[in-house]
Amino acid sequence: MFGLENAQSLVGIAGVLLLCWAISENRARFPWKLALGATATQALLVLLLFGVPALREGLQAVGVVVDGLATSTQTGVAFVFGFLAGTPGQPYPLTDPGALFVFAFRVLPVILVVCALAALLWHWKILVWVTQAFGVVFEKTMGLRGPPALATAATVFMGQVEGPIFIRSYLPSLSRSELFMLIAVGMACVSGSTMVAYATILAGVLPQAAAHVVTASIVSAPAGVLLARIIVPRDDAIEQTTAYDPLAAKKYDSSIDALIKGTTDGLQIVLNVGATLIVFVALVAMLNLMLGAVGDQFGYVFSVEEGLGVLFAPLAWAIGIPWHDAPAAGALLGVKLVLTEFTAFIRLGAIPLDAMDPRSRVLLTYALCGFANVASVGINLAGFSVLVPERRNEVVGMVWKAMMAGFLATCLTASVVGLLPAGLFG
Repeated sequence: MFGLENAQSLVGIAGVLLLCWAISENRARFPWKLALGATATQALLVLLLFGVPALREGLQAVGVVVDGLATSTQTGVAFVFGFLAGTPGQPYPLTDPGALFVFAFRVLPVILVVCALAALLWHWKILVWVTQAFGVVFEKTMGLRGPPALATAATVFMGQVEGPIFIRSYLPSLSRSELFMLIAVGMACVSGSTMVAYATILAGVLPQAAAHVVTASIVSAPAGVLLARIIVPRDDAIEQTTAYDPLAAKKYDSSIDALIKGTTDGLQIVLNVGATLIVFVALVAMLNLMLGAVGDQFGYVFSVEEGLGVLFAPLAWAIGIPWHDAPAAGALLGVKLVLTEFTAFIRLGAIPLDAMDPRSRVLLTYALCGFANVASVGINLAGFSVLVPERRNEVVGMVWKAMMAGFLATCLTASVVGLLPAGLFG
């Protein structure tokens, strides 16, 4: 049934589109057909994935696969770290079993395993076929030409910098709109390795967590394309159809070579995620200490989280979250933007079941599931400076705007999901 809570999400859709139009480089060229088509495609994809029994069972199977990956990974972690990994046979009495969930042992190692598996599946051409299929969908439904469509599809599974690697030789000839779109889509989605990590974090508080996370990343890609095209409209004179061979971009000598190189790439991601979390969480703690000292002078408790909650609460309400959950949800949206989505997901996973409406938790999962944050600005600057150094200054001039496009894309996705009946996800 379509009720007031669903209509509330229309505010989010309209607000996101209006904001992107306001900062557009050419307001006279609003892509109406793309806007209608992209939002309809998002809604249709979610309806099909959760409403068609066969596809719904497939999504549930994703949850089984995620559980299997987590269990298998823990076996490897326990072999290396022993009881520190939280396995049975603790050498001391446990007073708080929940404390055994250590992020470094439970979540980060999953990224290693998934990166290795992704490299292996690419070498076996399974992931190549999947990526090409999604690339064709983006090309035919959203008007993208071959190489950017392929890179957009690869970004959904491989990551914000890894996706464009597949068309590295073609990057210098992209239009400004296409380059901006790749950066924005990269921040609107997450990689396959982090999908599994987020699903692991939310498994205890969100039914079908893996299904929601996978759907969120896939469905946010059209939203990223749409908002990028609104902010930097396409250049019809430059963008002509061009074919491209994805196999020429990334090759492995054998299955073992794929596993080893995939593990090495995963290690870099793990170190980057771990180090970023340590630094950004520490910086927020420092800010909270300073704000606390100021607050003590006025008899009030100030914190970064509280400020973000006030700032982003209206946005949280606009995407469909009830007002009583809006301050907490707004704080998580702010944490995702200022810190990382990892930090936001960890905090969402720590919210007790009875402390937040189930619908709010579902919508937040979609709104948080993207790489749009301050740290990703640096990652994209570093990555594209290597991939296409001759366009570094151009990237510097658009990366902050691309971050906002990616952030708003996940909010648009959450708003579209909010339009749909809650019973669909039951």
